[in-house]
Amino acid sequence: MGDGRGKSPAAIGRAVQEAVQGRTVVIIQFLKGKVPENSAFLKKMEPEIKLFRFEKSEENYQELPEEKQKEERRNILNGMNYARKVLATGECDLLILDEVLGLIENGIIAVEDLTRLLEGRGSTDIILTGISLSDDICFLADEVSRIETVKFKVWE
Repeated sequence: MGDGRGKSPAAIGRAVQEAVQGRTVVIIQFLKGKVPENSAFLKKMEPEIKLFRFEKSEENYQELPEEKQKEERRNILNGMNYARKVLATGECDLLILDEVLGLIENGIIAVEDLTRLLEGRGSTDIILTGISLSDDICFLADEVSRIETVKFKVWE
């Protein structure tokens, strides 16, 4: 969590560490807008790391017209249902729900929805990324990291 840059890259780094150790990883990305640059690279890491995006729009969710937001909300909920299936079947050792905390901020899911998902995780490790973390979700976490940008320079 945190408003700094680097939350998703840190989670992806953890995914690579897990894959190196022979563990399987599923990453589900939410609210990413344009397809992230790392998507093509991560696809090369299958079957150890599997990447999924259920949203169809390349535009930022908040910038979409209301009708498109409704459509994307359905796609996002399909992604959450897939996360439930992954946990129920024990399909992976690590599940990364990238920007899932933003779904709560945008009113797409409720804290209770994420709480129920986390309670059904069995032995699967889960990483949640996003800017804000509620006390309810924090209570269920085994570990919480805050990433903060101190300085950011764009290389030309």
